[in-house]
Amino acid sequence: MRRFKRIFVIVIDSLGIGAMPDAKEYGDEGADTLGHIDAVAEQLRLPELEKLGLGNLCTLRHLHPVFHPLGYFAKLNETSVGKDTMTGHWEMMGLRTTKPLRTFTDTGFPEELIAELEKRTGHLVVGNKAASGTAILDELGEHQIATGDMIVYTSADSVLQIAGNEETFGLEELYRCCRIAREITMKDEWKVGRVIARPYIGRKKGQFVRTANRHDYAVSPSGTTALDVLKEAGYDVIGIGKISDIFNGQGITEKYTSKSSVHGMEQTIRLAERKFCGLAYINLVDFDALWGHRRDPEGYGAELERFDKKLGELLPLIRENDLLMITADHGNDPTFHGTDHTREQVPLLIYSPGLEGGKIPDQSSFGVTGCTVLENFALHLVPGMIGKPLNHLIK
Repeated sequence: MRRFKRIFVIVIDSLGIGAMPDAKEYGDEGADTLGHIDAVAEQLRLPELEKLGLGNLCTLRHLHPVFHPLGYFAKLNETSVGKDTMTGHWEMMGLRTTKPLRTFTDTGFPEELIAELEKRTGHLVVGNKAASGTAILDELGEHQIATGDMIVYTSADSVLQIAGNEETFGLEELYRCCRIAREITMKDEWKVGRVIARPYIGRKKGQFVRTANRHDYAVSPSGTTALDVLKEAGYDVIGIGKISDIFNGQGITEKYTSKSSVHGMEQTIRLAERKFCGLAYINLVDFDALWGHRRDPEGYGAELERFDKKLGELLPLIRENDLLMITADHGNDPTFHGTDHTREQVPLLIYSPGLEGGKIPDQSSFGVTGCTVLENFALHLVPGMIGKPLNHLIK
């Protein structure tokens, strides 16, 4: 019998809590996103997360255990190969990735790919390197306005990003070029997880501003996910933030795009004030995009404090027939070398009014999240999905 009518899964994008046992294979031995943010911060006040048991899970200088945590808490390990957004989210919902998506962080995209992109779009390509989205606009934005060339760049993720000035390059032209790039990058040797349209406005260096008209062209999940099972059974599956893009719309019944992580929490709070039956799945990307990749531990810590305040507004709206799960998809230690994600364990905090709370043993897969959701609604994994439910531990 269904126990909870509404389940909220909030992903603090990149909040790792310490290197996984196999982190050395990824060059990430010693990474600890939350631990190193705490070590750098002059202060880090997260009272709501402490109440739920985060300080019991990883006691740090500014993060303390509480005697009676309101939630259950566990450390999750990733079983998929990789450490990116898509593999992390897909695993949460039951898919194990064994062949990682391609990244071009160190080399840029191959000449053959760029040549085909130029031929089919009619634009010359500039950039073609890993770069910050704001930095590359300062570097090449004026050039694009003057020439009509196309700014192509990547990051530590499996992405091909195209920046276009809305006023001179044109938004529809940018989308057209991205659709062509998506088609080209479906080849195995070039397959990236997402092609992202990055529109911006402004005419001079220092004045360029990215707009909210971003659009992601993602590959579809490699199989059936818990989202598909829920949707097929008639339940609501509401995606907030990047969720719909990460799953290429598959298994989603309703979607909302967020302007920021704070906005994503505000959308979640509004959603908690209305009726639905099923899953609300929320990704808060600023932690990763604004602070992790840019190696800014102070900014990351401040973003955590902003999240904690919004969490304080959300918790009173969580009813006895609601379940809240807070987790992450990978690490991105802002004190580590490079700008890459880090192979880390992630937290899982589980809350509903009236739950006893306490420690849950470490889990070997992120898949426990989606499996727990399915078990609640008396639904089952389909062949090929991974995970085991934690419902029997939630009392």
